[in-house]
Amino acid sequence: MSRYFTEDHEWVDVDGEIGTVGISDYAQGQLGDIVFVDVPDEGKQLSKGDEAAVVESVKAASDVYSPVSGTVIEGNAALADEPALVNGDPESEGWLFKLTLTDPDELGELMDEAAYEAFVAKL
Repeated sequence: MSRYFTEDHEWVDVDGEIGTVGISDYAQGQLGDIVFVDVPDEGKQLSKGDEAAVVESVKAASDVYSPVSGTVIEGNAALADEPALVNGDPESEGWLFKLTLTDPDELGELMDEAAYEAFVAKL
């Protein structure tokens, strides 16, 4: 499985043609305590850069953009009852949605973990 990051602090884990999307640990740290998460519905078509989800914290609401194009196959239902999963484990149990990739070539435009860590270090 390969993980890629965007400059907007989303990550996508890719396993075959399935991508699992969430926000980075850096992003959840900037947001603070997360109190609500709105994930996209199954079947929703997303293009790279589309608003896909909303994460609300005690500080602000923040849009989450799709790092790649695809069709949503699942939203993380656990977040409805426990949005704090995004704070506690943003890069694993706190994932937001899964999608079937429609253009795997888009992954080449994203950062790998080392490049993302260097990007965050400059912020």
